[in-house]
Amino acid sequence: QVQLVESGGGLVQPGGSLRLSCAVSGITFSRYDMSWYRQAPEKAREIVAQITSIGDSTNYVNSVKGRFTISRDNAKNMVYLQMNSLKTEDTAVYYCNAGVGATPHYWGRGTQVTVSS
Repeated sequence: QVQLVESGGGLVQPGGSLRLSCAVSGITFSRYDMSWYRQAPEKAREIVAQITSIGDSTNYVNSVKGRFTISRDNAKNMVYLQMNSLKTEDTAVYYCNAGVGATPHYWGRGTQVTVSS
């Protein structure tokens, strides 16, 4: 069974930090590009960050560049999203995804991130 399980979400004040984790099982992890998506209330799901299967390249949506960092540990089948300098507009459900290039294949169930005073 393929499983992607996110953790690390929660409530944080503006300017604070969180680190999201995604534990992956049931697939050959090192063959997949990994991404983080998010979906805010009444907005479309958007890709936030992506890392290649061997971790040699990353991409970010412009709104999080310089604040978020995606990383992976292929020995542990884990992917992470370090989020710094959080803003209220970062509030969303964050989803872990395994895919190939621009094609998503597997989704986690999401973890809520709320940035509020």
